[in-house]
Amino acid sequence: MMAGTRSREVILACLIGTSLEWYDFFLYGTAAALVFGRLFFPETDPLTGTLLAFATYGVGFLARPIGGVLFGHFGDRVGRRNVLAVTLLVMGLATFLIGLLPTYATIGVAAPVLLVFLRFVQGLSLGGQWSGAVLLSVEHGHPARRGLYASWPQVGVPAGNLLAAGTLGLVNVVLPDDAFLTWGWRLPFLLSSLLALAGLWIQANIAESPLFTQVSTRSRLPLAEVVRTHPRALVATFCARIGVDVAFYVFTLYVLTYLVDKVGVSRDTGLNAVFIASASQILLIPFFGALSDRIGRRRVYLAGVIGASVWAFAFFPLLDGGSFPAIMLAVGVALVAHAAMYGPQAAFIAELFSTRLRYSGSSLGYQPAGVAGGALAPIIAIVLLDRFGTTTAISLYLLAALAITALGLAIAPKPVAWTAELAPRRQ
Repeated sequence: MMAGTRSREVILACLIGTSLEWYDFFLYGTAAALVFGRLFFPETDPLTGTLLAFATYGVGFLARPIGGVLFGHFGDRVGRRNVLAVTLLVMGLATFLIGLLPTYATIGVAAPVLLVFLRFVQGLSLGGQWSGAVLLSVEHGHPARRGLYASWPQVGVPAGNLLAAGTLGLVNVVLPDDAFLTWGWRLPFLLSSLLALAGLWIQANIAESPLFTQVSTRSRLPLAEVVRTHPRALVATFCARIGVDVAFYVFTLYVLTYLVDKVGVSRDTGLNAVFIASASQILLIPFFGALSDRIGRRRVYLAGVIGASVWAFAFFPLLDGGSFPAIMLAVGVALVAHAAMYGPQAAFIAELFSTRLRYSGSSLGYQPAGVAGGALAPIIAIVLLDRFGTTTAISLYLLAALAITALGLAIAPKPVAWTAELAPRRQ
């Protein structure tokens, strides 16, 4: 009973911490879609301004592999808990400073430069946070329920997106447009300082991973060792994430720009659809994580890949109808397919690496895929539509990315036997 209670406390702490971390990260993306183009890049045409705003958004993804390597090293050397706490503090500080940042109208070109720098710091933090939260949860949990335990930090992604969209949406509804553009958008960023501090307090009161503490000899250079001993697992992790990321950022972020600029509906319509669909993922992700414990990670994961591939071609025609029920259906079904992939993903990746190298391995395989997938997805979608004039081009892009994910599932090695490798093996 005591062990179960501790596991639940750890999972709750990781869920809250991950939700707050992703709240900060998604807050930037939502603001990039709605206001940053006008506030930080006002001397460009609307299309270029939006592209530049999303480009600064992508800087966070470029920083994530660096953060993954940096924090992964210390996560395998000194522990998961302390590293996770540091990433929360760094993210909270960077997001708070974005809320204080003067715009282009006040300080000129220094405004977008500082914005890019703070976004880079956000990316460093997030690059180390994901593995820490997932590994603390799964390494505290029962071996037969790793899919469920590892899925709870994944819930932090839609929860954070929900908080970001909901907070900005509330401010947008309460304030007139002029006030929202002038100062209202800053409020959710300033609020993140309190949220990050609360998450940091929670992280400081949970126990270190029991599996990590049992490893008698820790690698001096975990990054180099994981590249040498787990190359196939690294490639499989990278591929398995690509399509999941591309689908998510098209379905939840690019959709806001598309609905406002191409369909001609209000900001509120897109925000409300993403808000409701993200709420459903809070239940769907652990459901699919638990299902993967029963029927296998790859089966559930692949079902989500197939569902998202098919829905990519129904998604935009539904949006083009312009009615809220059609938009809600498009986004809602898309995120069900995404949840089927995302629910088993964390356990699938964690099980590919040995305990002494798991932080570095999962980070190194997972984070670079964010650059190739999520960072570029909104920009590629904008360019494809502008170049070809049809959303079919975006749907084909989604299909190609999801095919890479299917390849990753096919080439992944068998899971590592965790109990057998706690004593150091000669490699």
